[in-house]
Amino acid sequence: MSFLRGLRCRECGTLYPVDALFVCDECFGPLEAHYDETARNAHVTRASIAQGPRTLWRYHDFLPSEYTPRVDLSDGWTPLIRAHNLGRELGLRNLYLKNDTVNPTFSFKDRVVSVAAAKALEFNLPALACASTGNLAGSVAAHAARAGLPSYVFIPADLEPAKIQSAAIYGATVVAVDGDYDQANRLATEAAETYGWGFVNINLRPYYAEGSKTLAYEVAEQLGWRAPDCVIAPVASGALYTKINRGFEELYEANLISGPLPKMIGAQAAGCAPVATAFGKSTREIVPVKPRSLAKSLAIGNPADGRYAIDAARKSGGGIFSIPENAIAQGMALLARTEGIFGETASGVTVSVLKKLADARAIDPDETVVAYLTGNGLKTREVIENVAHTRIDTAPNLESFQEQFEPRVFVVA
Repeated sequence: MSFLRGLRCRECGTLYPVDALFVCDECFGPLEAHYDETARNAHVTRASIAQGPRTLWRYHDFLPSEYTPRVDLSDGWTPLIRAHNLGRELGLRNLYLKNDTVNPTFSFKDRVVSVAAAKALEFNLPALACASTGNLAGSVAAHAARAGLPSYVFIPADLEPAKIQSAAIYGATVVAVDGDYDQANRLATEAAETYGWGFVNINLRPYYAEGSKTLAYEVAEQLGWRAPDCVIAPVASGALYTKINRGFEELYEANLISGPLPKMIGAQAAGCAPVATAFGKSTREIVPVKPRSLAKSLAIGNPADGRYAIDAARKSGGGIFSIPENAIAQGMALLARTEGIFGETASGVTVSVLKKLADARAIDPDETVVAYLTGNGLKTREVIENVAHTRIDTAPNLESFQEQFEPRVFVVA
C-alpha cells in the first residue's frame, strides 16, 4: 500500500491529484508529494522496515509509489563507513562516509530514478527522460532499459565523455545541447510538454525527489536508529540536501529516532555557488549565475530548491559553504589517499568543505559527522590528471629499480 494522497504546493499549499504534475497553477510554486502522515506513522515500525529488501525499497512506506514489480537495480542500502584515517587528518573522532559511489550506475541518482521510473510505469508514460549534468543521464538510461522504456537524456555538450558514454551504453538517445545545464533543462521542459515523456526531474520531479530521503533513513538505521550530530552533502539544485533533511524529520515524527536532528551542512564550488553566496549574505533569494566549475554535476546556476536549502540550513543550525575550484581535486585526492574511495568532483567539493570547517574548528571534534559521497571518480578522471603522485620508471631488473628508489627507504643488507 502507499500512503501518498496527492501533491501539494510548497508555497501556497494548494492540493493536486496524483499525476505527472510539477508546478502549481495558482502561484507557480513547486509541487511535492503529500502523504497521510498520521496513518503512516501509526503503521511503520523498525521491525517492518527490517523485513524489507536490502535496497531503498525497504522504506516503501515513506515513498510515493506502490507500483509492482518495482524498477529496482538493487539501488540504495550502500555502506556507511567509519572514516578513521580521514577523521584523524581532519581532527574529527567520529566521522562516517555514506558511500553512494557503489550504487548500480555509481551515483546517488539511482535512488531518485528508481522511484521516478516506478511512477512513469504507473502513469503509463511512453518514455523516460531527463535533463542532466551527467550522473542522472546514466541512471535514467539504465532504469529505462530495465523498465523496457526508451530513454532520452538532455545534457550540456561539454559534459565529461565518461558520463556521456555511461548513458549511451544503455541505449539512450543523447541530446547534446550547445549550452549549459539551465539551457538544456529549458529545452527538456519544452520537450516534456510536447511529447508527454516522463522527465524524471521535470514532470515526475515531486516523486523523483523523494528518493533522496532514503539517504537519511539508511544512515539513521545504520547508526543503530539514531541521527548523527551533523551531516554534509553537496548542493546542486538543492533537492538532495533538502530531502536528506526531510528524511531525518520524518523518522523523528514517526518515533523511529529521537532528537536532536542533525545540523545540515551544504557544499558548493566557487565556480557555481549561488546557494552558498546567498547564505553568506543572509538572504533567501538566489541570484542565478553562469556555471564555470570543474564540478559539473553541481553546476546548476539557477537551483530550483536553493531557497529551501537555505531554510533547512538555518533551521538546523548548519550552513552552506563553498571552496575554491583548485580545492576540488585536492579533496578527491585526500579522500582516496586516506580511505581508499575514489569519489567524483562532487565528493571532492564535500570533503574540501568539510576540511575547511574542521580546520576552522567550526565542527566539534567529538560530534558524529556523516559526509555523503554521491558519485564515483571514474566518471571525472580528467580533473585529477595534474594531481601529484609518486612514480618510478625502471628497467625490469632489481638493480635498475634500486638506482631509482630512495636508498634511505630501501636498504639492501
